[in-house]
Amino acid sequence: MTYFRSIGSGRYWGLLLGLAAVLMFFGASSVCAAEILVYTALEDDELAIYMKDWEAKYPDIKAKIVRDSTGIVTAKLLAEKDNPRADLIWGVSATSLLVCDQVGMLAGYNPKGIEKLKPAFFDQKNKEAHWTGLKAYMTGFVGNTIEMEAKGLKMPQSYQDLLDPMYKGNLVMPNPASSGTGFLTVSAILQIMGEEAGWAYLDKLHQNIAVYTHSGSKPAKMAGKGEYPIGISFAYRGFKQKSSGEPVIVAFPKEKSGWEVEANGLIKKPKIKKEAKIFLDWAVSDDAYKMYSKVYPIIGSTAVSVTVPDGYPEDPTTQLIDNDFDWAARNRAAILKEWTKRYDGKSEPKS
Repeated sequence: MTYFRSIGSGRYWGLLLGLAAVLMFFGASSVCAAEILVYTALEDDELAIYMKDWEAKYPDIKAKIVRDSTGIVTAKLLAEKDNPRADLIWGVSATSLLVCDQVGMLAGYNPKGIEKLKPAFFDQKNKEAHWTGLKAYMTGFVGNTIEMEAKGLKMPQSYQDLLDPMYKGNLVMPNPASSGTGFLTVSAILQIMGEEAGWAYLDKLHQNIAVYTHSGSKPAKMAGKGEYPIGISFAYRGFKQKSSGEPVIVAFPKEKSGWEVEANGLIKKPKIKKEAKIFLDWAVSDDAYKMYSKVYPIIGSTAVSVTVPDGYPEDPTTQLIDNDFDWAARNRAAILKEWTKRYDGKSEPKS
């Protein structure tokens, strides 16, 4: 106190206040420099677990998460192509990342630990990977046992079973334009059956669909709540609902399942933040894969073991179709245009 009195004049107070403002400015700048914007399609209940680990490990880097369904995230990324906002993509379908890569939106980066990844889980075409994968999710059928019994329905075991007239108005499925699960299912049908026969099949399936949802997990959730007897969704969601006590059973199509890799990518920007690369390092770390392994039985790491949940094949990879991701990415826009023209009339309203 004596010190400030001895300085005396308002001129010195002004200097002190100015110095404080400068310090505040640089402090704020450092906070801004340590903030990254992350686009993701990972499920909300997963994000709560993963982000707790990230925040504990990197408290000085604020990761702002923007979460939506795969198709919506992809559309947002493409709309922002010339003025990208996101710093990175985390847990969005590999097909979507390939679409973004085709228009030059992704920067190459080999995160720490990439040497531990399975070949199918990272970009093999570039010296510096344009994408890396987390885990694979696949199509399954989720049926409500109470509702099926009340309506005299059997649990479908194949894509062909879904065409039975008894399922008319009793099936829900994701819209492929907004849902990654919807797209991988439609893409699988077209790859398994061929395009002409595949579209003919989808015409028939459409007759039995009550509604197309804008979320891949919603058909399973609707089945679990008894809103509709059967949801075409991703299988793990159904198993998770069953373990929590919901009256559901899960089946895999005998023709094999469509599947996708949830993937990461670095957005190409004039200035790429080092914090974005740190996030990508963390996202493919052993600790991260240990968390992913609790969600899906097929993960990208060779260094982390996985316990296959009850209900899955002993080797879940045997249930996967021979998926051509490049074909799916090249034809994505045409497939969605055709699907929308034929079937969008049954889609639920967009929120």
